[in-house]
Amino acid sequence: MGEITWKDFEKIEIRVGTVVSVECFPEARKPAYKIKIDFGTELGVRKSSAQITDIYDRYDLLGKQVVAVVNFPPKQIANFQSQCLVLGVVGSEPGVVLLQPERKVANGTRVL
Repeated sequence: MGEITWKDFEKIEIRVGTVVSVECFPEARKPAYKIKIDFGTELGVRKSSAQITDIYDRYDLLGKQVVAVVNFPPKQIANFQSQCLVLGVVGSEPGVVLLQPERKVANGTRVL
């Protein structure tokens, strides 16, 4: 990958939000959840499809804070429109490990 400039990075709006709802997503090609995330008063609640079923039980996700890109255009996935991209790490083990703040912060806080 090539280098990007600080100006390029500033275009990516990465925010912290709290998971308020998780549903199974059987229509997705790969196992996934339909997640609703509260990003605070400025952005409100956004939906995301996340392929994180290998590691996370849907009930354990409720109330967790996650990090997501919120300024991608919406993406249609089967019968669901994903409005943000939840960020995670893919390692040598199966599954995606969610990026989370080290301590609780206000919903909508921007990652810099």
